[in-house]
Amino acid sequence: MADLLEHFREQFQRAHGGQPWYGPSRHEVLAGVSPQQAAARPIPGAHSIWELVLHMTAWTREVTRRIAGASPKLPPEGDWPKVAMISPESWEAALAALDQAHQELLYQISKLERSRLDSRVGTVTDQPLGTGVSVAGMIAGLGEHDAYHCGQIMLLRRALTT
Repeated sequence: MADLLEHFREQFQRAHGGQPWYGPSRHEVLAGVSPQQAAARPIPGAHSIWELVLHMTAWTREVTRRIAGASPKLPPEGDWPKVAMISPESWEAALAALDQAHQELLYQISKLERSRLDSRVGTVTDQPLGTGVSVAGMIAGLGEHDAYHCGQIMLLRRALTT
């Protein structure tokens, strides 16, 4: 296999705006979603598309912080940030923040020393906090996390049209 860090960068680029092997990219999944659709709750008890976007942004930023050497903690904005205001401008800002977080993640991956890939994140295993895994496992886990939530967004979009 090619260099693991390059592999991670390539996978995140494909998943975010390219052609991942499993289906549509995050950009495709979110394309054409209006602010009202993003805020809607077509499935009782499920998060909205907007909440999923804020959640993915928060965790992308947190993983980026950890790659840069910060101690693991919950994202400053929380695990599930609240939608502040429903407007076209706020929705565009949420999408732009996700794009920015993605770019910052790619940058930090490109700067990461290969020797850190096997080091542990945190001192104890805490699944909700994403600790007790290697740095490589954390990065791979973020990709899995985002693919999972993109699948949820597709189901929410489908539910909005039925």
